[in-house]
Amino acid sequence: MEIMEAKKRYIDLMKKALSFTLWTEPPLPIEAYNYKRSALKKTWFSLLTGIFDLFHIRLMKDNRFSQEDITDGKVWPGYADTMIGLKRLDNLQYCVETALNDKVPGDLIETGVWRGGACIFMRAILAAYEDNERKVYVADSFAGLPEPDAEKYPQDSGDKHFIEDYLAVSQEEVANNFKRYDLLDEQVVFLKGWFKDTLPSASFTELAVIRLDGDMYESTMDALKVLYPKLSSGGFCIIDDYALKGCRQAVEDYRQEHGINEEIMKIDWSGCYWRKA
Repeated sequence: MEIMEAKKRYIDLMKKALSFTLWTEPPLPIEAYNYKRSALKKTWFSLLTGIFDLFHIRLMKDNRFSQEDITDGKVWPGYADTMIGLKRLDNLQYCVETALNDKVPGDLIETGVWRGGACIFMRAILAAYEDNERKVYVADSFAGLPEPDAEKYPQDSGDKHFIEDYLAVSQEEVANNFKRYDLLDEQVVFLKGWFKDTLPSASFTELAVIRLDGDMYESTMDALKVLYPKLSSGGFCIIDDYALKGCRQAVEDYRQEHGINEEIMKIDWSGCYWRKA
């Protein structure tokens, strides 16, 4: 098999494994669906599962995800290492490979990583291309999203992401996910904490691809302020949550303030990107 074909197959296999599209998702514990429930129902289900736990019984619920929803990243999966869907993974591959082929200088970063799947995928692409210099920065609080600062950022008023325990994945778990794919090494750098605290002091000086997945206005703006000035000409800015009002407003405000006129390209129902001139 030719080297290029083997490289292509490895990257494609990684994409399918990280998104869990090689398998049908097994049933999930019913409490995993709490993000869809009201506060009252969450309390009721917690009491119910607590009672069954006393008898070592687990209540499970089938996942009835359609292939279309998985491809579009419209579900919060139980077993996948990423929830961004195949279309956004395809876009990430395009951006990273183009940056490598065009020799755009700089490292790669994602802000808001969940289980680490997108960062693992970026590291896999670097491995496939035998790039031993660039680093993948994994930036997250590893404790979920911040409670909205509505006084400073009224655009986030009423945002409820911070109550979702499902979105809080520890650094240890993310690191173990890298290990499972044999991709945890010195080229992977963890930035633990709120973006406003960790990004300004990070060691990178140039970036080739920035992928922002912070959901909220504050998180998106904090990332753009630090990262975009360091994005190299020809580099890519990917926004995962452009469908969310707060995130979209942050992107529009930042672009307007800094005179950014590059066309925003749609990826799917939520994601978008542009290439820096």
